[in-house]
Amino acid sequence: MAGNQAAGPAPGSAAPETLKAIPVRHYGRWVGAAVVLLLLAALLNSVLRNPNLDLPSVRDYLFKGVILDGLVVTIWLTAASMVIGVIGGTLVAVMRLSANPVLSLSAGAFVWLLRGTPLLVQIIFWGFFGLFYSDISLGIPFTDVVFWSAPSSQVITPMIAALLALGLNEAAYAAEIIRAGIQAVDHGQTEAAHSLGMSPAQTMRRIVLPQAMRIIVPPMGNETLNMLKTTALVSVISAAELMTQVQRIYSQNFKQLPLLIVACVWYLVLTSLLSVPQAYLERRFGRGTLQQSPGMFRRMFGRIR
Repeated sequence: MAGNQAAGPAPGSAAPETLKAIPVRHYGRWVGAAVVLLLLAALLNSVLRNPNLDLPSVRDYLFKGVILDGLVVTIWLTAASMVIGVIGGTLVAVMRLSANPVLSLSAGAFVWLLRGTPLLVQIIFWGFFGLFYSDISLGIPFTDVVFWSAPSSQVITPMIAALLALGLNEAAYAAEIIRAGIQAVDHGQTEAAHSLGMSPAQTMRRIVLPQAMRIIVPPMGNETLNMLKTTALVSVISAAELMTQVQRIYSQNFKQLPLLIVACVWYLVLTSLLSVPQAYLERRFGRGTLQQSPGMFRRMFGRIR
């Protein structure tokens, strides 16, 4: 039937032309990219041809035993300090959210003190703790009963002082990160868990914290990277980490620049390696809420035409 036939072009009329999409050319982006590459090439050429760089010394000290020993100590300090910081920060965050005013105020005072004073000052304080208390004793408070006592210099060595300063300072910052993550979880989740008969501890461990991890993981990953670099500050109390070993070497051979480059190389390697598990954890706890991010080269050059 005529009514079921598709309408076609009228007899004698020309067929419509196919539209051809012409992409917009962003020549300014190409010019900007060329200028940046030129500047980077000039900078790299200037650095590599600089005789003061002393690349042979950089190669000689990069894998030297004393440098690797300091690297191991740096990794250990970072890991141990973050463990103290995360565990202590979780405890302090829960205390700050407690309805008990003594717990809440005590946790708030801890965060206020450690976030309000420079970390370098805290490291020096713990390093010279013996000037404040010459002896450390364990006993019954307000009595003369002492079970154990020892000089502070024997108990708080430079490594212990560095660990206390870094770990406690990190606990103050981690407490605020964890508290923000906990408060971001809808309160109805807690009420639903309580209605099912869960205790407050079970609710926090099984319901609240797993959901808060999506918010906690990214800043805690950044705190880990920052902690790795912050360990360089403990060189002021002669803890045997990477920066301390570098300073000891260049104080004898006066090759400051090559040895500082060696330290920078190792810090860059470690931070790059730590970025991998951080990205995995962010994807793991952010499933269903985060979009797949494009690759680095696609993100950088995908829109340049």
